[in-house]
Amino acid sequence: MKTIAVLTSGGDAPGMNAAIRAVVRAGIAMGMNVKGIHRGYSGLIDGDIIDLDARSVSDIIHCGGTMLYTARCPEFKTQEGIDKAVATCKKHGIEGIVVIGGDGSYRGARDLSLAGVPCIGVPGTIDNDISSTDYTIGYDTAMNTAMEMVDKLRDTSQSHERCSVVEVMGRRAGYLALQTGIACGAVSILVPEVEYDLDRDVIQKIKAIKKTGKKHFIVVVAEGIGGVEAIADRIEQATGIESRATILGHVQRGGSPTVRDRVMASQFGYRAVELLKDGIGNRVVTFRENKIGDQDIYEALAMNKVFNIDEYNMATAISI
Repeated sequence: MKTIAVLTSGGDAPGMNAAIRAVVRAGIAMGMNVKGIHRGYSGLIDGDIIDLDARSVSDIIHCGGTMLYTARCPEFKTQEGIDKAVATCKKHGIEGIVVIGGDGSYRGARDLSLAGVPCIGVPGTIDNDISSTDYTIGYDTAMNTAMEMVDKLRDTSQSHERCSVVEVMGRRAGYLALQTGIACGAVSILVPEVEYDLDRDVIQKIKAIKKTGKKHFIVVVAEGIGGVEAIADRIEQATGIESRATILGHVQRGGSPTVRDRVMASQFGYRAVELLKDGIGNRVVTFRENKIGDQDIYEALAMNKVFNIDEYNMATAISI
């Protein structure tokens, strides 16, 4: 391939800029021209495309967000939208695209590959909910951000002898909540993957632990569970402990990426360009068993991610 492009799609994640940087510089090192597509598939349909060189991506590896911006594009789900995107690729001489995003972005990459434009998916989401890979860009940074914020909440909870009920992001997945809860010593962690009884698993547990002398509590709730205000109210009514709900929200998406996210993003981006250089499309880059690899995009989308119930049980056992 002589010319490739890179885009970011779906929710932003810390480390996306590191991946863009790796794609651009790897492409140049392998003798290709590299273009950047603004605002994901929407920009591809509209032709919002720029030329990128090594200096275009200088000093972005430490920045959160994405220099190419991101957007969701309902039009790309239609055949008309795909046809417009293919026409844009032909107009700009784009022979392959690196798509950085989550499962929704992967489906777009699959559709574009079927239409004759080879695409490679790179996993970028703070939720870590892509089944084909053990790790996604942004996950480590988001966990550290959530941990730091819960640690700050713990200070005021301790001072006022309160219970803090904290909602972390993750959409329908509980990976971010589980890791944050373990790191912060939460008394209970509620995730969509595990059925729970609020009275048995939270309220009665808080009552029992209170008898041992503990006076403040942290409960971490995954976004897919929600209802933290109602949970806090029930805890306060049942235990007499002042309880406050906090939704951490989109601050978890931002911030300078951690070392792990910068390194993983660089490895993912480089591998994606290697595949395109060999004329390979319709693949996604993966990280499994501590190795960078790749997999057919159809197989990747058909996989189900298994929640680590042993880790969850461990977290429950030590939160006393």
